Amino acid sequence: MRVLMLFLDGVGIGKKDPDINPFFAGELTTMRSLFSGDLPSVHHQRLEGKAATLIPLDATLGVDGLPQSGTGQTALFTGENGARIVGKHFGPYPYSTLRPVIAEKNIFRQLQAMGKNVCFANAFPQRFFDYIAKRPGRISVTTTSCLQSGVPLMREEDLRAARAVSADLTGKGWHSLGHPDVPVIEPFEAGHRLSRLLGSHDFVLFEYWKTDYAGHSGSMAEAVACLEDFDRLLAGVVEELDTRRDLLIITSDHGNIEDMSVKTHTRHPVPAALYGFRHKEFASFLDQHSSRVDISRVTPAILHFLHQSA
Repeated sequence: MRVLMLFLDGVGIGKKDPDINPFFAGELTTMRSLFSGDLPSVHHQRLEGKAATLIPLDATLGVDGLPQSGTGQTALFTGENGARIVGKHFGPYPYSTLRPVIAEKNIFRQLQAMGKNVCFANAFPQRFFDYIAKRPGRISVTTTSCLQSGVPLMREEDLRAARAVSADLTGKGWHSLGHPDVPVIEPFEAGHRLSRLLGSHDFVLFEYWKTDYAGHSGSMAEAVACLEDFDRLLAGVVEELDTRRDLLIITSDHGNIEDMSVKTHTRHPVPAALYGFRHKEFASFLDQHSSRVDISRVTPAILHFLHQSA
């Protein structure tokens, strides 16, 4: 078994209202195709397709206030309830007391201890490496996990060699970041590339932060555009994925983009969309032992299923 995880920052399950929810305003044909034409909404949170299952996950983690990326991503990528540990939601970067938790229990380190080959597929421009050298405390949970686990952060040469994908999917944004010669690709090809990385890895993670950025922007046009780009990437992933052994997981850390009537995060549940190998079993495992399943269940579930495939 191999797992490709697409982490969408700031994506919740909102109202079925195209005036405020870009999921119902855009042309998301691939996403709909997984669930017989449906998309999740607050009144229809669980979906079933022939090869896919979608269940809601609680992102509030039992803590008052609006969920934030630092604590939410800690829960998502370690299995530990970051918001409960620090007594509040915190972000966008992890709270200082969470760094030892991330160092010890991040999903990369735990999978490496099982002998699994892991990959963080995002590529970073030189400007990012210059920045973290000066401000090492202001980086996300995902990049913190890599640095603390020896997982290499991809660079321009990895992008050129098709070993990585740009955070904007196409690479076009690199031209204004001091890398004018980076080739521009279509989101569909980026999706192909992510699935192909499973040929040499047991677990591949890709982070798409533009969803959260678009949610904060207040621009419905920007929100629809970034979701439609992701849908084209998803088409490439699905076409290339081997459903006889590969599981695709799409999930998030908190809500935001699904309600464009506000520029803040939301307390909506987030989706766990599962496609491919053993998707129903994975959904059932997430659902076990709790009537309200939260995002801290994702990492333990991945560890369980990949351990079974050893």
